[in-house]
Amino acid sequence: MLHLCSFRPALLFTLTASIAFFAGGCSKPETSVTSGNRDQIIHIGNLTEPADLDPHVITSQQDANITLALFEGLTQYDPQTSKPQPAVAERWEVSPDNLTWTFHLRSGAKWSNGAPVTAHDFVFAYRRILNPALAAEYASLLYVLKNGQALNAGKLTDFTQLGARATDDLTLVLTLEHPVPYLASMVCHAAWYPLHRPTLEKFNAVTKRGSAWTRPGNHVGNGYFVLEEWKPHQRIRLKKSTTYWDRDKVRLSAAVFYPIESEDAEERTFRTGQLHVTSTMPIVKIATYRNEKSPFYHPHVYLGTFFLRFNVSKPPLNDVRVRRALSLAIDRDQFVRDVLRGGQVPAGHLTPPDTAGFTARTRPAFDQELARKLLAEAGFPGGKGFPKLEFLYNSTEANRLVAEALQQMWNRALGIDISMLNQEGRVQSDTMRAGNYQIGRYAWIGDFLDPSTFLELMTGDSGNNQTTWRNAEYDRIFAEANQTADESRRYELYQRLEEIIAAECPIAPIYFYTRNNLMRPEVKGWYGNLLDNHPLKGVYLDPSAAVK
Repeated sequence: MLHLCSFRPALLFTLTASIAFFAGGCSKPETSVTSGNRDQIIHIGNLTEPADLDPHVITSQQDANITLALFEGLTQYDPQTSKPQPAVAERWEVSPDNLTWTFHLRSGAKWSNGAPVTAHDFVFAYRRILNPALAAEYASLLYVLKNGQALNAGKLTDFTQLGARATDDLTLVLTLEHPVPYLASMVCHAAWYPLHRPTLEKFNAVTKRGSAWTRPGNHVGNGYFVLEEWKPHQRIRLKKSTTYWDRDKVRLSAAVFYPIESEDAEERTFRTGQLHVTSTMPIVKIATYRNEKSPFYHPHVYLGTFFLRFNVSKPPLNDVRVRRALSLAIDRDQFVRDVLRGGQVPAGHLTPPDTAGFTARTRPAFDQELARKLLAEAGFPGGKGFPKLEFLYNSTEANRLVAEALQQMWNRALGIDISMLNQEGRVQSDTMRAGNYQIGRYAWIGDFLDPSTFLELMTGDSGNNQTTWRNAEYDRIFAEANQTADESRRYELYQRLEEIIAAECPIAPIYFYTRNNLMRPEVKGWYGNLLDNHPLKGVYLDPSAAVK
C-alpha cells in the first residue's frame, strides 16, 4: 500500500489546474513548468518527505538534495565531475607530511541573516557533530580529524583537543590522524558544513535532533538558497539568497521540491507539466521512453549500490549460514534483466566497479543448491521450522516489485515464506536506526570519489552500519588502510574488506545503480555525474529549448 501523502502533490496540481481551467473558460491553464520557465523557478520531484534539514542529522540523498542548496562547505562538488572546487574556502594548503590542511575562507561569505561566515562556525559545527549526545550517523566521517573518534566515543571530553581550530576569522586549520589525500572531496559533504551557532543555541539544538531551527522563519544557512516554505508531504520551496557571496552567478529565482513517493504519480505529474525533473520513473515505462528516444529520458551511471541489510542480532540471522543462504538464493541477473530493466548491473560486492580505479574481485554468487545445503546445516532442511521473518522496504513501486521478486526467489529456492512490510521513507529510516527490523532494503550512494566512502559503512563505529554486525578484523584492516599512503597497497586492503563482507554476509549487495529519470530539455546546467549530486547554483531554465 502506498502512503496517501505520496499523492498529495499530484492531487494539488490537479485541483489547481481544474480551478484555472474553469476560471479561464476554455483557455489552456498555465502549467508550473511554463510559469517556472518564465520566472526561473525549477520544480523537482524528490521522492520522499525529508526527515530533517539539519546537515548533521540527514542520511538520505533526498534530504541532501535540499541541504546542498541551503548550505555551503569549504569545498563544493563540481556539477559535471563531482570533484571538489573552492566554495567558502577560496584556497587551501597541505603540509609536507599531509597531516595539516589550512583553509583560507573568503571574506564575503555570509549567513542568510547577514552575519559573516567565519572559521569559528566550522569549528563549532565539527565539535557538534562529534558530540556523542547528538548520535549523528555521519560523525565517523570526521574521525580523520585528530581525536575525532575519541571524542565521539566519549573517551575524551575536552573538545578543544579536536584537530580543528580557527587561527583567525578566515583561517581554519585541520590536523589529521593520518594522511587523507582526498580530504578536499570529503569536506564537500554535509557533515562538514558550518553551522550558525546563535541559531542552534536559540532553539536548543546543539545536541538535540528535530528542533524548530530547521523550519521556515528560523532557518539560517549560508547557501545560495534560503528556506521559504515547508508544507509537509506537499512541497518545500527555496528562494535565491540575497546574502550569498556568489549570488550573481545564481540564475534560478527559486526551487520547489515535491515528495512524491509513487513513481506512477510522479511520472503523471511530469507529463502534465508540473515538474521539470523527476527523481525516478516507473520501471514499466523505461523501455518505452528509451525506445522512442524521448527527449525527456535522462539516464546516467552513478556510484550507488542497492543491498539488503541483515539485522544479525535477530535469530536466525545471527547464523552466517542463514544469511549466506538468503544471499545465494537471489538470482541477480534475473533481477536486473526482468524486474528492474533499467541498465543496472548485478552486484557481488559493496563498492561499485571502478570507484577511483578500485574494483573488487568478489563476484555475484547465485547457487541454489549451496543455499539449500547451508539452510539445512543451520537446522532448517527444506525450510522446515524456519521462523517468520519480515522484509522492510520504503514505499515506492520499484521497491514493491523488488520485494515481491525476493519473496518469490526465497520461497522457490529455500521453501521459506518471508512477509513484506512497507513504510514511508522517513519512517523506514527511523525503524532501521532503532534496530526494529530483521531484513531491510537499503542503498548507499557514494559521498566522494573514493572506495572508503562505501567500505567505512560496515565498520563497527559507523552510525550508518545498522546491521549490528561488528568484526574486529574488518575494523583493523580499515584502520590500516587509512594509514597507508601507497594506493596500490590500500586497494589490496580494500579487497580483503570486500572478502570479509562476502564471507560474513551482514549485507547482500544486489545491484549497482543506473539513474533513470525524466528531465525537460529547458533545464540547463544539470549533469549526470558519478555521485548523483546536482548543485542548483549553475542551473537555469531556457524556455526556447522546450519541446513544442
